[in-house]
Amino acid sequence: MEKSDLLKLVGKRIKEIRESKEMAQVDLVVKMEGNIDTTNISRIESGRTNPTVYTLFRISQALEVSMSDLINIELPK
Repeated sequence: MEKSDLLKLVGKRIKEIRESKEMAQVDLVVKMEGNIDTTNISRIESGRTNPTVYTLFRISQALEVSMSDLINIELPK
């Protein structure tokens, strides 16, 4: 699997969780309390950037899920 494919799968999972909680990207940013903006969330969700472990932690806290929930993805066979 290519790095870009993995980033897209993780980003898609983050977006699914965020949308299941009926949150807009701006709502997620507000809950993360600074040092990130909606364009960064957009890039993460579209797989255009590689979030740090700390950023994934902050996203998981804001979404009230575990970090493992963010990366619980189905890998293609």
